[in-house]
Amino acid sequence: SCSYCLVSSNPWAERRGIGLARARQLLDEARALGITSVFFTGGEPFILPDIYDVIAHATPHFVTTVLSNAMIIRGKRLERLRAVNHPNFFIQVSLDDSEPGVHDLYRGTGSWKRALEGIRLLQGAGIQVRIATTVTPEAMTRIPQVRAFVQDVLGIADEHHIVRPLLKRGFAETGLEVDRAELVPEMTVDVNGVYWHPVGTDADLLVTPEIFPLRGAIERIAALTQ
Repeated sequence: SCSYCLVSSNPWAERRGIGLARARQLLDEARALGITSVFFTGGEPFILPDIYDVIAHATPHFVTTVLSNAMIIRGKRLERLRAVNHPNFFIQVSLDDSEPGVHDLYRGTGSWKRALEGIRLLQGAGIQVRIATTVTPEAMTRIPQVRAFVQDVLGIADEHHIVRPLLKRGFAETGLEVDRAELVPEMTVDVNGVYWHPVGTDADLLVTPEIFPLRGAIERIAALTQ
């Protein structure tokens, strides 16, 4: 429920989940098309019981990254993750500050501490962690400290630390305004169709409402880039 969610996702939003059967079909078609890397995001993917089956289906064939706030990865969830862990598998955790201040401002009081605990638990379980930091106005001068914290305290290499600008999409009221012409396509799928880029599921980024066959969406994206 962070206040700048790009895809207007929150605990009360309409569910737009793919579901296990369609996720498997998408992965199978993506593999046949030569795609080598996939990301799964939400909302929070680990509220979905099927996410572990999706991970197990993906990791033998793709570099697989699941985006999470790491706040609920505890107990049975952590054990199920340990059971599907794979060298191709990463969890990308959102961490917007090297201390609670800016992170909690946008994500809620106490969320930084819980995210950090989740990162430590994942690392302790041998699961590879990436960090994503969104540069909000309050954090612009703090990025050097955040980078140092991620590398020196969390022990995560800079190549696995994604630092990205705040975009004015979804719930965000401020940030960089971008449109399709300014974005290199990164094919994104939800239940409503295939989108140009994961910065949002707005109508202007919709490529096609048809999810299958996936080849059709790729051909449409290729045509639009010419």
